[in-house]
Amino acid sequence: MEGERKYITAEELKEHNKPGDLWISIQGKVYNVSGWGKEHPGGEIPLLNMAGQDVTDAFIAYHPGTAWQYLDKFFTGYYLKDFKVSDVSKDYRKLYSEFAKNGMFEKKGHVAFCSLASVALMFLLVLYGVLRCDSVWAHLGSAMLLGMLWIQSAYVGHDSGHYQVMSSRGYNKLAQLLSGNCLTGISIAWWKWTHNAHHIACNSLDYDPDLQHIPVFAVSSRLFNSITSYFYGRTLKFDPLARFLISYQHWTFYPVMIVARINLYVQTFLLLFSKRQVADRALNIMGILVFWTWFPLLVSCLPNWSERFMFVAASFTVTSVQHIQFCLNHFSADVYVGLPEANDWFQKQTSGTLDISCSSYMDWFFGGLQFQLEHHLFPRLPRTQLRKVSPIVKDLCKKHNLPYRSLSFFEANKSTIRTLRTAALQARDLTNPVPKNLLWEAVNTHG
Repeated sequence: MEGERKYITAEELKEHNKPGDLWISIQGKVYNVSGWGKEHPGGEIPLLNMAGQDVTDAFIAYHPGTAWQYLDKFFTGYYLKDFKVSDVSKDYRKLYSEFAKNGMFEKKGHVAFCSLASVALMFLLVLYGVLRCDSVWAHLGSAMLLGMLWIQSAYVGHDSGHYQVMSSRGYNKLAQLLSGNCLTGISIAWWKWTHNAHHIACNSLDYDPDLQHIPVFAVSSRLFNSITSYFYGRTLKFDPLARFLISYQHWTFYPVMIVARINLYVQTFLLLFSKRQVADRALNIMGILVFWTWFPLLVSCLPNWSERFMFVAASFTVTSVQHIQFCLNHFSADVYVGLPEANDWFQKQTSGTLDISCSSYMDWFFGGLQFQLEHHLFPRLPRTQLRKVSPIVKDLCKKHNLPYRSLSFFEANKSTIRTLRTAALQARDLTNPVPKNLLWEAVNTHG
């Protein structure tokens, strides 16, 4: 009976947002997920970030229909008293339901097979170019091909992390470890840890790790306040070193992107050998050892150190295009402090993303992620479907007066550099009360 239901208010729900006391609301029903964090396939971070509020839109976006059956065991018996659904959320849920009824989440095509086949072929060609050819040009071409291999392999890891691309969960995990750990040297565990947080709190300066690059980069002057990263659990210090580096970030952006993989390697090791709980830690470490066995051996087969340096530099340079692409999708979009709240989750995704327009024949190169907004709204949607739903998403944004930004690759680069330059000039402002050093003052006052 309706009169026998027990209710709590949204304010009361907000009190349950601490480790060990995590409550959420889904479609007006309140669930206690305090003990679920360690078993949650998406990790504990999404639960910690979303606790104390209604998470219906996020739950729908990231979970298959089969996940609903597991909710009952977490039901507290309470309902949300003042539960309301915004018009944009109603339309979003309706759209998701239509996609599901049309089977779009299951229509994956042959992308995984084709991608893995192309990666295997490229790997064989790289081996042939290094081991069987003496020409420096063949070695350079092999290095560039290896960079392309890393790009395509990363897309396979990304796809398999969001939805099942193989015939079973076991094979899906194998695809993740092969395409991520073994071939690229970047742990799928590290990727899940950071990527899930990024999706949940897209472009939040204090919750999204993909915007927390101080002391090297800052996309907003609000980072100059040395805000706390709730993801890393530490202060993002805007000290004299950060001020100096950020003052020239619009010049250093592309060079840093070339060596960005080094940071990803370091982050992988820091996570896998940390005290944090890591799912499949042993498998992830074994996969990383595979990479750090074959890659140094391959480089050592080159005839001299100059060619070895050229090989690594060229492969990193090619792969930097992907790192740049990921930055283009978010660096020049809107940012905010805090977490998305209840019914504004959809709005935060639209404001924090930027699409890259390109012809359909380039979809393979961008891995479908040029449709960044579509991917963020429907992360379980196979990349073969993203171009099809793009016009529908655009119409929905227009209906609710929400941003839908799509720029060419060149224009997206200009927009990103413009954002970095704006923050750089603000960092140079000598009236900004940040501790200075003599080198910084000399360069920026007289140089």
